[in-house]
Amino acid sequence: MHCMKSGDKVIEQMRKEPANVRFSALFGVCETYFGKPRQQGGSHAIFKTPWPGDPRVNIQNDKGKAKAYQVRQVLLAIEKLENMK
Repeated sequence: MHCMKSGDKVIEQMRKEPANVRFSALFGVCETYFGKPRQQGGSHAIFKTPWPGDPRVNIQNDKGKAKAYQVRQVLLAIEKLENMK
């Protein structure tokens, strides 16, 4: 994993309770792993990933919370990124 203490706690929370993650926390994790969003407006933020195919992660703010299925997608994308190293 990346060297980020508070981020590790957020990722642990994401794994344990994907339905109970703050959007701002998920956004921060995405910025750490994928850089600035290539698109951000309204309730969505879209991050580019470094692999071909469907190279993006899309997250959505739902009243301050992240959507559980998107949290799981981010975890899979982080795992894929780590396996590329």
